[in-house]
Amino acid sequence: MSTTLVKAMNTRTTAYASAGALRAFLTSIMILAAAMVSVTPVAARGAPDSFADLVEKLSPAVVNISTVQTIRGRSGRRVPDLPEGVPFGDLWDQFRDRMEDDQEPREARSLGSGFIVDATGIVITNNHVVEDADEITVTTADGDDFPATVVGRDALSDIAVLKIEHENGDRFPFVKWGDSDDERIGDWVIAIGNPFGQAGTVTAGIISARNRSINNSNDVEFLQTDASINRGNSGGPLFNMKGEVIGVNTAIFSPTGGNVGIGFAIPSNDASRVTAELVEHGKVRRGWLGVGIQPMTEEFAESLGIEQEEGAIVTRVEPNSPADSAGVREGDIIVKWDGKTVEDSNRLSILVKRTEIGKPVKVIVIRQGERVALDVTTGELPASLIPGSGEDENGQPGRPDRSERELVEGMELAPLNDTLRRRYDIGEDVEGVAVLRVARRAPAAREGIRPGTVILRVNQRTVDNPAEIVEIIEAAKEEGRERVLFLVNYRGTTAHVSLKLMEDSGEEE
Repeated sequence: MSTTLVKAMNTRTTAYASAGALRAFLTSIMILAAAMVSVTPVAARGAPDSFADLVEKLSPAVVNISTVQTIRGRSGRRVPDLPEGVPFGDLWDQFRDRMEDDQEPREARSLGSGFIVDATGIVITNNHVVEDADEITVTTADGDDFPATVVGRDALSDIAVLKIEHENGDRFPFVKWGDSDDERIGDWVIAIGNPFGQAGTVTAGIISARNRSINNSNDVEFLQTDASINRGNSGGPLFNMKGEVIGVNTAIFSPTGGNVGIGFAIPSNDASRVTAELVEHGKVRRGWLGVGIQPMTEEFAESLGIEQEEGAIVTRVEPNSPADSAGVREGDIIVKWDGKTVEDSNRLSILVKRTEIGKPVKVIVIRQGERVALDVTTGELPASLIPGSGEDENGQPGRPDRSERELVEGMELAPLNDTLRRRYDIGEDVEGVAVLRVARRAPAAREGIRPGTVILRVNQRTVDNPAEIVEIIEAAKEEGRERVLFLVNYRGTTAHVSLKLMEDSGEEE
């Protein structure tokens, strides 16, 4: 073999050896890199260095809302004059004047928050902030006051739309809606509002949870946040880090009435939809199926001999309703609505209400163990089923109107409902009569009874409406009693209160 050939073979052999070593080396590097990637933790996104730039940009569109409500006394309770010459007549006149003064119209004031979403002066807030107001004033960040008119209110979603205007036609700073469905648990948020009358207060936190249901709400799945929210924040905006409104701050969970880090906001996708309906139609049109429902449970599934533990069981079908026309039957288990899974009855209610009226929808039900597809054309939820306009879907009364309220012993009372539970953070397990207002000089005020108190029992009798309380008190007065025993609940604390009765014309002799 020639020397030239041997050298060539040695060179090729060396090259092969070097290439093999290189491949082995690169393979080792790739394996090591893959191993490093697999054990490296996901890097958490750090907190912003400051929210100041964002707050400076957004604050001009956040407003304070103050309301005035005139409380009128109960009719037919004039204290009569005594005949001339009766001893202590002057004292009686002073007592009569004081009693009648207590029955004169009084003003109740409250505070809330809001935000402007259009340069023309469209303001968003909570319905419970303005629902009973006779006067509404919007104060902007620069301190200017504007009388506001109500464009529309919706008790079911707790959204109200107001309108303010510059006399010279100037435009207002405004903020934009964001997509609440894009926000994830753990994302940073900031709230700006008017807690306890402290205008322009900014708090920050994260989204703590999604799809929360509070006070048996079947219209909204709330965002939960630990950004500090207190009384007066109601109606204010919850912003993401892009400066978009992704929620309307509405309620808190608190055993004390103060912030404990659990606040709730109406998602912007719900609030913006309701706002558009109120602006365009003056009311919110919602989808309607026309069924009575209850959630599927493990016990029901076992009784039916099926393994389906999600869905909504149909308990009744309204005649001539969309469900009736589509062939929905009592006992059907609705498991899908328009391609979306129905986890329970509350979820079905929300899905139906969000559906466009007149839209054909494919519904999947389980009937006698078999899946059946039905075509439903969504109807419009009747006004009588909306709180404040009659009865809700469960046959319960909506927001009490004036005729349901009573002025009793210096207290304005009303039957409990979802709206009042939300306004005063009253637990679902508390049943009784809500106190809406208390006259300053009334014995109830001296005993510590305040708005948001729930009267559970009077003289050991359970009460569900103000008329029952009136009946018990009148009976006590006829028996010559000067006091009645109330069992009340306030912010989760239950206590007995011995209430001194106010004298009235019934005791004159």
